[in-house]
Amino acid sequence: MDLFEHQGKEFFAQFGMPVSPGEAAFSVDDAVAAAERLGTPVMVKAQVHTGGRGKAGGVKFAADIDSVREHAGNILGLDINGHIVQRLWIEKASDIAEEYYASFTLDRSAKKHLGMLSKEGGVEIETVAEENPDAIAKIWIDPVDGLTEAACRDWVAAANLPDAAVEGTVAIMHQLYAAYTEGDADLVEINPLILTPEGNVHVLDAKVTLDGNSEFRHDDYGQYDETQPRDEREEAAHAKGLQYVGLEGSVGVIANGAGLAMSTVDVVNQVGGSPANFLDIGGGANADVMAGALEVINNDPNVKSIFINIFGGITRGEEVANGILEAMERVEIDSPIVIRLDGTNADEGREILRPKLNDKLMMEETMLDAARKSVELAS
Repeated sequence: MDLFEHQGKEFFAQFGMPVSPGEAAFSVDDAVAAAERLGTPVMVKAQVHTGGRGKAGGVKFAADIDSVREHAGNILGLDINGHIVQRLWIEKASDIAEEYYASFTLDRSAKKHLGMLSKEGGVEIETVAEENPDAIAKIWIDPVDGLTEAACRDWVAAANLPDAAVEGTVAIMHQLYAAYTEGDADLVEINPLILTPEGNVHVLDAKVTLDGNSEFRHDDYGQYDETQPRDEREEAAHAKGLQYVGLEGSVGVIANGAGLAMSTVDVVNQVGGSPANFLDIGGGANADVMAGALEVINNDPNVKSIFINIFGGITRGEEVANGILEAMERVEIDSPIVIRLDGTNADEGREILRPKLNDKLMMEETMLDAARKSVELAS
């Protein structure tokens, strides 16, 4: 789950990090009222799940209320990389002496957490890595050991920050690591982390991606889930508890398990087709789940055929077959369906399906054959 900047700052504040006071606004009047409460000057900042806000005109300094009104009117409704601005963050403006970069994420190859710190903040870290990789100090942290005081100090020293910034940065890096681990985040990033003229280190921006699978551990994460960008298909699937990502093709994909669903998308591409979606129904394939999946895919006008690819594990083949047939009785399907069923009790499942096969319901022995048939039908 990607958080808006203001949500990220509120998240960071829970772990003691110093952030600027601000308020979310959803209209020009909201923005003006927020600025009056905060006191000018303020920053008027677009809240979207994408980068490049500043270059697109989505971040503006407002010295007075008239400027707030003007900038809020210009930014609301702005299209930034395909994201329409519907909310703003009105934040008390900060004086900046220097800008730094800091983040934590997972290095999967090393099986450790990766921290990155650079005195070259305010620009994309990819640019720094390409043009001046030595400017990025990195630390790999064993999750069992955590971030120790000594390791953190060595890391900050390696970043060559000025003396005035060292103590504040060490403190914030410990807080940022706590937010990353205790908050079940995939990424926490501050760009820029600033040093003020008074010598204070301060969080000026926040990029946070949380692991949606951890929501059961965090009662307040529902608020973040509600603000995730989804198209109509994705919203309908989400309401049914399905893992769905909309694509642009014509072959609807249903599979049980994320790995199998990704492989199914790949094999459709491999045989010359184009998948309309990624849809993982999880470990179960009962009638309720299958009906929901078929309904979501059937409502996509671009879908010309449906490829159901099931590998039975705990869920047995006959349960899958009965689930598919019952689901088809509940949902009026417009597109032909091709089924590949394998795994536990697959033979029994195929025997249940075989008498029902027709020009709208077909079955193939292998995943590759089923993909070819689905692509042929979609063409």
